[in-house]
Amino acid sequence: MIQGKKIFITGGAGFIANTLIGNLIGDNQIVAYDNFHRDTLTGSAFGKHPNLTIVRGDVLDPDLLTKSMEGADIVVHAAAIAGIDTVVKDPVKTMRVNMLGTANALEAARINGMSERFIDFSTSEVFGSKAYRVSEEQETVSGSVGEARWVYAVSKLAGEHLAHAYFKQYGLRTVTVRPFNVYGPGQTGEGAMQTFIQRALNNETIYITGDGSQIRAWCYVDDFVEALMLCLECPEAVGHSFNIGNARAVITILGLAQTVCRVLGSKSEIVFRPPLSADIAVRIPSVEKADEVLGFKAKVDLEEGVARTAEYFRQLPA
Repeated sequence: MIQGKKIFITGGAGFIANTLIGNLIGDNQIVAYDNFHRDTLTGSAFGKHPNLTIVRGDVLDPDLLTKSMEGADIVVHAAAIAGIDTVVKDPVKTMRVNMLGTANALEAARINGMSERFIDFSTSEVFGSKAYRVSEEQETVSGSVGEARWVYAVSKLAGEHLAHAYFKQYGLRTVTVRPFNVYGPGQTGEGAMQTFIQRALNNETIYITGDGSQIRAWCYVDDFVEALMLCLECPEAVGHSFNIGNARAVITILGLAQTVCRVLGSKSEIVFRPPLSADIAVRIPSVEKADEVLGFKAKVDLEEGVARTAEYFRQLPA
């Protein structure tokens, strides 16, 4: 149980951060640091909580970041540029925010003498285009130079290497998590799951990029945050990277669209579009290390997760 700590979260207005805040805010002081480009926090149940401090800031501002982090016992670095549309349109910003932002956050934690844990968010995309039951010990790849898709993966992989370097060189207690297709209430942006669900609720056309044969393993946000809590609490986690996902909730993108329509009773038409860039054929994690070291196992199956997420979107004001 984490109590009486000051916890600093970059990307603190994001949907994963919002779920994490819900687990921590009752017994801890939370600082949410975010530029609020996307905002799940303000309208949430915790937006005005007395244990929450909001700092509007950018991870590319090292002075403000360092000052805002003063006194933090724990840092969760979730701020990043994500979403294939954004990455393709602005690869320079993607590289700057994901690499320099992570470097700034790590250095701020070192300067401030952060004592307990630094959680770094990487990505499942570090495994490249064919990632079938990949383990943490397998080789990571960078993809072909000039292909927009890999800008995101390379930038996150660089941050992951730097987090490990700070652990080895400075003793900063870092843990890296590699999320595998996390979804759930509060999700914003370009993710397939929340896009499919919102369009299905309105019986609008669902668009799939590519032929729909891409295979993914879907992890409900409550499961993912449970793994984050274990990373914060488990001493053996320090200095390691973990694949965090649900290896049982595996389905093609076409199958996902069909499942969403069936679970929600939707009449949406499914239409295919050409892909924006190189795609990932298979992305399924091995989660054995997370089980062995953290004792983590995902619990929420795909249909239950779809139903829970849809209920959140149904309740949003029109």
